[in-house]
Amino acid sequence: MAAEKLIFDGERVDDTGFGGLKLIQKPEEFCYGVDAVILADFAARCAGVSLPSRARQAAHVTAVDLGTGTGIIPLILSHKTGWQQIIGVEVQEGSWERAVRNAELNGLEGRMKFIKGDVKDFGQSWGAELKGKVDVVTSNPPYTQGLGGIKSANTAKAIARHETTAGLEDFIRCGASLLKNRGDFFMVHRPSRLVDICCMAREVGLEPKELCFVSPDRDAAANILLVHMVKGGGRQLTILEPLFVYESDGSYTEKLRECYR
Repeated sequence: MAAEKLIFDGERVDDTGFGGLKLIQKPEEFCYGVDAVILADFAARCAGVSLPSRARQAAHVTAVDLGTGTGIIPLILSHKTGWQQIIGVEVQEGSWERAVRNAELNGLEGRMKFIKGDVKDFGQSWGAELKGKVDVVTSNPPYTQGLGGIKSANTAKAIARHETTAGLEDFIRCGASLLKNRGDFFMVHRPSRLVDICCMAREVGLEPKELCFVSPDRDAAANILLVHMVKGGGRQLTILEPLFVYESDGSYTEKLRECYR
């Protein structure tokens, strides 16, 4: 299908900056941010170290992205890794449908698949065949708890930003159910939820192994948290060097620019 036939009213096509990959987005609803980029980079780098130690080969890796939106994280992972099966799960009809078209737009239908489903319904309406078979799970879930924050008048934005359907515990529980033993779960969230993440993770057999705090700049407090958890992992946690997004002149730091390579 010609590219122009994949673009609908109100949508735009952006160059992701990753190997010429394009992304269809609808600004009226939701556009991805830097948190998705640093999560994908974090997962690609960390899993690239851990997967070979378990004698896995990239061609046989299955990865699942929970709350995938329009598929930006699977797209970036397709560029940064050789993983041959990358699955995105999204509850919103519009975002899921765009993700499907994004795979087609970039000729990645053979590597990427998108499922319309809610993470809290894992094993019921979707995913039973994936239980315990996934190597890597990523997730950029809604940051704001259901009753907190200011709700967006736009329903799509509200669902993307608030726990209006599945909550943090649902994402963690779903990820644990999907993963093989010693599988990797990578999540981006707010530092304020760190204790909740660690407690919920241990309840379902996920052990936090690496944490990275992300700050807007060197003078600001961290406002983003990257967490790497391992199913059935040992109790040893490493705090990684912090990541700063901007230099004092407003340009990206070198470490942030590396995330876009």
